[in-house]
Amino acid sequence: MKFLRFLLFPFAVIYNVVTTIRNFFFDVGFFKQTSFKTPVIVVGNLSVGGTGKTPQIEYLIRLLKDEFKTSVLSRGYKRKTKGYVLLNETHFAEDVGDEPLQYFKKFKNINIVVDENRVEGITKLVKDKSPEVILLDDAYQHRKVKGSFYILLTKFNDLFADDFLLPTGNLRESRIGAKRADVILVTKCPENLTEASKNEILRKLKKYHKKVFFTTISYNLKTSGSQEVPVSHLSDYEVLLITGIANSTPLLSFLSDKNISYTHLKYTDHHHFTKKEIEDIKKEFLGFKSAKKLILTTEKDYVRLESKLEELSFLGIQTSFLENKEEFNLIIKNHIK
Repeated sequence: MKFLRFLLFPFAVIYNVVTTIRNFFFDVGFFKQTSFKTPVIVVGNLSVGGTGKTPQIEYLIRLLKDEFKTSVLSRGYKRKTKGYVLLNETHFAEDVGDEPLQYFKKFKNINIVVDENRVEGITKLVKDKSPEVILLDDAYQHRKVKGSFYILLTKFNDLFADDFLLPTGNLRESRIGAKRADVILVTKCPENLTEASKNEILRKLKKYHKKVFFTTISYNLKTSGSQEVPVSHLSDYEVLLITGIANSTPLLSFLSDKNISYTHLKYTDHHHFTKKEIEDIKKEFLGFKSAKKLILTTEKDYVRLESKLEELSFLGIQTSFLENKEEFNLIIKNHIK
């Protein structure tokens, strides 16, 4: 696979030329960017795949919702609707996308909106709801909106500084795009991150001249009815794991580290499950012989599966800062003020 991607290097060169010209036209004003009086905080990455954008948006919601009138705007990836939609209790994941619905179900008294046209979406959101801050989900490359603050995410074991452009690598644009960021968050770090590893990452990111923060993710297990139980209890169960996310490796490593036995059914990112697939999942689960067994999924997948499977549990994740949390919080709040 790596050799095949290397053979695609000429296409990566062409891709680099196209994206570089596009970014240059935005930088010099040839392509129009729209800015807003309302602070717009953009969370995104340079690479494809999961870098932890959803838990980072949730971190910002928790940080800001009690002090500022907060809204979230997402394109609503793989939704079946079009245009501007303000989420309400009648919506399903198919209508608005799994991540926006997850935000809506978890956080009350904030507005969650989806619109593939971010400029029109923000314009209507500002007019209708007068937010004091808008969180723009997965929009680092959406240059038509000029955000007021950019948070760039990069994974601990897959830094953008070590990557290359599509299709040879996984970068959506050149590494130089990191210069648009206001801060860089290194995500999914081990909880026991060593000083040597930290310093090596800082060395690689030094040339971008950005403040770098290190974060990790923590898991919490919720069963039917949203009852939270210790993750350690999972080791007593035979687990059928269902995932439809970009990168399930960190989750699988976590379960293995906790000595949790599981059978993994893997689907594509943001997968919409068919009736046959649901029946196949049920059949697989019925084949488990243990007295103590459960179906486990991710929180993102849960919003697509909860109406289709009974007795479904999920592992929620949260972003935690390994250090300098208060400094990051202060940067964000001062920016809004």
